[in-house]
Amino acid sequence: MGIVMYLSDFCIPLLLFYMIGYGLLTKTDIYKEFTEGAKDGFQVTVGILPTLIGLMTGVGMLRASGFLEALAGWISPVAEILSFPGELVPLVVVKMFSSSAATGLVLDIFKEYGPDSYLGQVTSLICSSTETVFYTMSVYFMAAGVKKTRYTLAGALVATVTGVAVSTILGGML
Repeated sequence: MGIVMYLSDFCIPLLLFYMIGYGLLTKTDIYKEFTEGAKDGFQVTVGILPTLIGLMTGVGMLRASGFLEALAGWISPVAEILSFPGELVPLVVVKMFSSSAATGLVLDIFKEYGPDSYLGQVTSLICSSTETVFYTMSVYFMAAGVKKTRYTLAGALVATVTGVAVSTILGGML
């Protein structure tokens, strides 16, 4: 284990020296390439900024309006039949849109039930095994200019449901 820690400390510096050395050997203007890459990255950031603002505003409005709690109340009976805790329904819904908003819900769950409780453990597992589906799709597809997403949404939702189900099962085993 010690050698892995030693190597991990030197990965980034070695990568930087490799890129500089490769640039010198191929007589590439490294600084120019770096600034062009940074410029392209900045343009992508500016391009996706409206999407980010819209998603964050929408999630904030849903949370502040009490809609998530109402949704949890409606879905809880079905969730209980499936052996899924109804208290975690808002977390699963919000996680598909915003990881930072889901983190706020995680903290609320930890305060109310504790991080070592069944709900706390399932919460941690859900957040680590699911993706921000709509955020990721909107940001990356917009940045890449993809118009037809094909089966991406269906696949991502199946993966999310699978992650939630396995998290619930593992949380029960802990």
